[in-house]
Amino acid sequence: MNKTAIVTGASSGIGRAIAERLLKLDYHVIGIGRTITENTIGHPEFTPIVCDLSQTNDVIALWPQLQADNAISLLVNAAGFGRFEPHEELTPETIEQMVAVNLTAPMTLTNQLLRTLKANQGTIINITSIEALRSSKFSALYSATKSGLRAFGQALFEEVRKSGVNVVTINPDMTDTGFFNELRFGVHESEDAKLLAEDIADAVEQILNSRSGMAITEMTIRSQRFGISKKS
Repeated sequence: MNKTAIVTGASSGIGRAIAERLLKLDYHVIGIGRTITENTIGHPEFTPIVCDLSQTNDVIALWPQLQADNAISLLVNAAGFGRFEPHEELTPETIEQMVAVNLTAPMTLTNQLLRTLKANQGTIINITSIEALRSSKFSALYSATKSGLRAFGQALFEEVRKSGVNVVTINPDMTDTGFFNELRFGVHESEDAKLLAEDIADAVEQILNSRSGMAITEMTIRSQRFGISKKS
């Protein structure tokens, strides 16, 4: 029987690239997203679950669906969004939603699945951001959520490592995805000044292929050059 992976944000971007890679690695993939459908990834081993991760009660309600699969050995928390404005211009609703999607949902899903992951000596991979490692203007809220997720993963590893569970943080630089569609800036057009979603999927595959007993706990992936494009 195939191992099962749960991937949030699997409808697009980094999450989708990871889900597609895991299918090639013979995982059964449960993709969680707000607009996800069976046609998102046309594969017989792909199961979509619709859930608005900004609604914590909806995330908690997933548990009956998820606990039925005893083969879950991988949780990839890839869903996330950002708004980059002066902090006083953000609405309370945006603050609540970003904290919920970027931080509360990963912690809640981990809480729900940890016993199964321990039983299967599984892996948790949290996709954060380069902003988890630095301080950038107009990024206070986003950086807080991503650095919080990074701290959560690092502390959790110390808690669960004796159970054979690995917890990995991946900090990607600016990646060419739809993340920037509604923002006033985007990735640079030069190939060496941006990452591709497939680069992050490569990192996930490398982590999963690592020798048992050797744990990669953090990976930061940068473009060779810095680049950014401003939209008119």
